[in-house]
Amino acid sequence: MAKKKPSTPTEENLLLPTPPSSLPIVDTHTHVAATFEHYRGRYKEGRYHDVYEFVKAMYTDRQVEAIVDVWCEAPVRKIWKEFADSASDTEKWGGLQYWFAMGVHPHDAKKYNDSVEKDIIEAMAHPRCVAWGEMGLDYHYDNSPRDIQQAVFTRQLKQAIRLRKPLTIHTREADDDTERILKEEVPKDHPIHIHCFTDTPGFASRLLDHFSNLYICITGVITYATNTNTSDVIRNMTSPSTSTNTDDLPKDPSSLRILLETDAPYMVPANLYDDLPAIRGKKLPVCHSAMVPWTAKFVADIANSSSGSEDSDGPWSADEVMKVSRENARKVYGI
Repeated sequence: MAKKKPSTPTEENLLLPTPPSSLPIVDTHTHVAATFEHYRGRYKEGRYHDVYEFVKAMYTDRQVEAIVDVWCEAPVRKIWKEFADSASDTEKWGGLQYWFAMGVHPHDAKKYNDSVEKDIIEAMAHPRCVAWGEMGLDYHYDNSPRDIQQAVFTRQLKQAIRLRKPLTIHTREADDDTERILKEEVPKDHPIHIHCFTDTPGFASRLLDHFSNLYICITGVITYATNTNTSDVIRNMTSPSTSTNTDDLPKDPSSLRILLETDAPYMVPANLYDDLPAIRGKKLPVCHSAMVPWTAKFVADIANSSSGSEDSDGPWSADEVMKVSRENARKVYGI
């Protein structure tokens, strides 16, 4: 009997084909340690034996300029300091600019205490720390009781505002409480990154209208047929009727208030497989920062559709989306 082909593509397929944009990538939300651990879990005999080997292999010649590495477990993983302290070592990181954020995910809200908070505040003083988060509310899984999630979210916001740190927000199926708490605690002009947005377009619009420095972050999940909300958010931003230009131009870069991220190791962009015909029918088990241009390409296609163009020659391109998101990353994080 013939052996079945392995369901997981070989690890060489993680070294991606030519991307739809060659502009510099800033992945504003990734989990580097978890991505490497996920890789080692799926490829037991993998060729890369530490984080630095893996990062250099995946990102060499892929224009990954900078990442924001997000630490959000409780208790805090002490390895964050090794990564952050080595950020200036261009040999170790292959020229990548390493930045990080720290907070406690709503899943771990029940574990939040004074000791955890003390560790986060220590991390906030590190020169490579650019934000507090991810933090917020998750009513999809309810891994922590909702009242505890709300209390811990509020507590973290107060500390972040006190320290003048940008906010990285996780919200899922908790629109009303997230909106209420943010409006109660956060100044209107404070920089805010709404991570991996999948909730209603109306919720996104209310946040964007209220907070002048708030940006909606887009992951590969926008490419999934099961998620239409995120595409609708892009349509709302880029349709001619929402343009602030007096000429009502179909492309207004300032209207695209987005960041790009992977949330690696999760959510490989589905449109990437169009460029990987050799593994048709299989799925890559690990997402990483070099995949961002495929998300940008999908965003551009949605924006062109909303502006009345149905082809690749429309006003938006993957390059345009990459440029806008790169500038927005500077506005939020100063990187």
